[in-house]
Amino acid sequence: MRLIILFNYLPFILILLLMRILTLGSETLREKSAPVKNIDGETNKLLTGMFEILDKHGGVGLAAIQVGLPLRLFITKIGNDTQRVFINPSIIETSEELTGYEEGCLSLPGIWGNIMRPKMIRVQAWNEKGKPFTMDADGILARVIQHEYDHLGGALFIDKLSEGKREQLLKKYEKLKKSKK
Repeated sequence: MRLIILFNYLPFILILLLMRILTLGSETLREKSAPVKNIDGETNKLLTGMFEILDKHGGVGLAAIQVGLPLRLFITKIGNDTQRVFINPSIIETSEELTGYEEGCLSLPGIWGNIMRPKMIRVQAWNEKGKPFTMDADGILARVIQHEYDHLGGALFIDKLSEGKREQLLKKYEKLKKSKK
């Protein structure tokens, strides 16, 4: 929480310079995120920085925990779709029908796995203006919301894989890390 307090006093440009995506191995990624208490200008600074990082890395979603802030919020931007903000979200309904899709994660660069998830969801959250909303999502948006929502509880997409497949991807990830050094 000290990091959050410090964050409130830093100039915005410095915040952007310090903000980076945490990768597998960071204990912070496994923390449970705390509710956002105030949706204000500081929250919006964080969101602006997160959207810049998302664009820079070509992602479709990013949770605050992935940039080291254990707060219950995430963002999405899929292709030309609208930028979406989910603060203190709850998935309140899921379809029984599941669908598989190759997922990756900015916190596990270069790693992809076929993950089964509910095809449709209903989510409640607050937007960047502090207004509550409920929305239904399907397709890729439903998948991205569920993926980012998992981050808020300290879970990564590889946790949904069989032990054998997870071990295989973790070995691949370690090889990729070593090759980049």
